[in-house]
Parts: sequence; C-alpha cells; structure tokens
Amino acid sequence: MLKIVHLYLCFILLMSPSAVFAFETDQFNLPPEPLADIGAEVHDYVKENVEKAIEKINREINVRQNCLDNKTAKNCESATKNRQRLNYLRSENVVARAVFNRLGAGIVPFTASGSWMEAHRFRAQPARYKTSLKESIYATFPSNYLTISETVNLYGEQFGTDKIAHIFQQGYTYLRIYERASAKGLSKEAAIKTANDWGRMSERTFYGNLVSGVYSNADLAANFAGLKFYQNLTQQINIGEKIKLPLVVLENGFWKFNENVELSENLLKPFVTAHLNEALNPSIYTRIFELRLSVRGRVVKRACGEWRALHPNRSKTDYDEISLRLQTWHGEDYGFTANKSFITIGNACFGD
Repeated sequence: MLKIVHLYLCFILLMSPSAVFAFETDQFNLPPEPLADIGAEVHDYVKENVEKAIEKINREINVRQNCLDNKTAKNCESATKNRQRLNYLRSENVVARAVFNRLGAGIVPFTASGSWMEAHRFRAQPARYKTSLKESIYATFPSNYLTISETVNLYGEQFGTDKIAHIFQQGYTYLRIYERASAKGLSKEAAIKTANDWGRMSERTFYGNLVSGVYSNADLAANFAGLKFYQNLTQQINIGEKIKLPLVVLENGFWKFNENVELSENLLKPFVTAHLNEALNPSIYTRIFELRLSVRGRVVKRACGEWRALHPNRSKTDYDEISLRLQTWHGEDYGFTANKSFITIGNACFGD
C-alpha cells in the first residue's frame, strides 16, 4: 500500500509541476548559509489576518446592533434573530472560526498561510532552504523529496513551512475536538487527550505514516501549539509557569486587540519553538523499503559534520537533553510518541 501511494504521488507531481505539496521536511541537512530570521514578517502577516477577521465580525455586530437600536432601519431581521446572532458574534468561538477562515482554511494539506509561506517574497534573504535530492535524507525515497517543504527560520528556530499549516489548520481541528469533548463533560486533561489521540491517528494515516512512511512528532507539537494559539485568542492560557493574557477582548460589544498585550512578543512567537524542528524532535521512520536505515545512513554520512561544525562545543549529552525536553510542550503532553529506533543528532552523530 505504501509503495502504491508513493508511486501515485510521484505521478501527480510529475503531471502537475505547479502543484505544491508539503508533507515532510528535512532539518538534518543545514543551509549552506544562515537563513534570515523572518519571524517579524510572519508576525505582521498573522496580525493583519487576525485584525481583518475581527473587523469583519465587528462590521456585522454594528449592523445587527443598529437594527435593534434603530427601529426604522431597513433590511433587518427580527429582533429575536438579531439578538441570537449578536450573542454568537460576541462569543469566543466566532473569533477562532474567523481567524481559521483566513489562516487555516483550505483543502488538506493546503492552507492560505502555508501557501503564503511558500510563495511570499520575504524582505530578508535567504528566507527558505531546500536541500538537493542528492543531499536529502530522502535521496532513496524520491516521492518524499518531491513533496518536501522548505526550511525557514522564525525567531531563531528552524523548521519546515508545513508546520505553519499544521498550527493554523490542524490546530483548529484540535480546538473543535477539545470543545466537543469539554461539552460532553470531560475534564480539561481528558479533552486535550482526545485531541492528541486524533493527532496520533492522523500521523499514523493520512498525514504521516500511510502516505510518506514518516510519523512526525514535530507535526503533533505544531498541532498542539495551534490549539494553544486559538485558545489564547480570547482566553488566558499558561505556557509553562507563564500566564498569557488573551490577545483579543470584547469591549463595549466589539472585539479589539488587548491593549495589555505586546503583540510582537505574544501573537505568534510563543508558539514557535524547537519542537517544530524534526532534527531535534525526532520522527519515526518506517522500516518498509528500509527508509529508516536509509535516513540514518544519510544523516551519518552528510549531516553530522555540518552539525559538529555549527555547534562545536555541543556533546551527545547536550543533544539528548534537548530531545528529552521536547517530549513535552512546556511540561504538557502534546501526543509525543516514543520509539526505540529514533534517529537523532545525538545517537547518529555521537553514537557507537
């Protein structure tokens, strides 16, 4: 089945060269020159879309409220319907949905934000990096290479552009699953577990192993970060021991950015962490067609020297500690799945 899927993807990509898939990524192979940090520019893009989302909600609130206040207003629904609609427009759910429509909506795995990340001409250069097939960890798995997402640098963290799509698309799926579970009376912990379980299932099937032979813990971390992002739009959340105030508040019946929150530091940055880097947060590679063996061989042969040169003072213990820390999201379970055959910088570049 896996081989058939790979052949099908290759056929689609060869027949449609303009198509852009972003299923997997490769952070083991480092860029030949440092990538520019595009965090600030991506922040501006996200802020603009959140702003437009709440502006659209506020326009309808204004119209509906005017219908209630002005008895002579034309083209108005009944007072009951207007009140019901206003209650919805002033609910937390409507903000998350409106932001999702601008950043996360689209046919899986395509999203507006993901497409923007892959096509936008960033001011700072070089902004993206994709290794050659010859150098790639997927050199013997060309279907994965053809669908690979480029590596970018946001706030000092390097990861694939596919993670942005995971944050804004699958993150919203997590939110809906969490809300439905909570509505059934499940505890916060049980509701989060329900969302995480869906994420694990998706990595075993249509987002991961079934399609590419790769089960990505970094994808799961991005999904979870997306859940937190959507919750934090209108709710106070905790990130580790830090309290994070809601980004958007309801004031005098209209939504606005929270004046007590410094958006440049709180809108996107807290959700971009080393968890998204698949060289540091290891994936599980299938044994089928010896993908796992092939990836490990490519890392040892081509990537280890680059990592030693980049961080000459780091030891195996240092890398092992990083990978261990990334098994939770600031102490919270995000669905990380352990495997005895992980390929990490620590065990591949410093192992026996």
